[in-house]
Amino acid sequence: MKLKKITPNFAFQDIKKTVLFYQNVLGFNLEMAVLEDKSGIESELKENKKYVYAMMSRDGVEFMFQRTDSIGEDIPPLKDISQGASVSFYMEVEDIETLYQEVKTKADVVIDLKTAWYGMKEFYIKDCNGYILGFAERE
Repeated sequence: MKLKKITPNFAFQDIKKTVLFYQNVLGFNLEMAVLEDKSGIESELKENKKYVYAMMSRDGVEFMFQRTDSIGEDIPPLKDISQGASVSFYMEVEDIETLYQEVKTKADVVIDLKTAWYGMKEFYIKDCNGYILGFAERE
């Protein structure tokens, strides 16, 4: 057996708001979005439509975003969960200084850029739904 990749699936209330945050703050690209009635998949969000799911990517990192009611239907143990889980998503990056300068005025920085005791230069932000995202570069 070989593990190939991991793609977190975040539970959110508002898919459009989330997609815009990840596009505008972190530079992610929308790969696909599923309409609220699950009748189709779109490659860009339309203003007059509602969505239950979106997949986004940047530089080989993928995230799935699913509306809380929909994820509860698909995975019953996740029914009625609260947003902003007790987990952080830690991503290794190149050129952390540039990323920090780009992001610090657009997002809620919860830990400023610093070098941790284990040798990683890192910072953490809170996304628009309360999830914690960490960015790190080996010194």
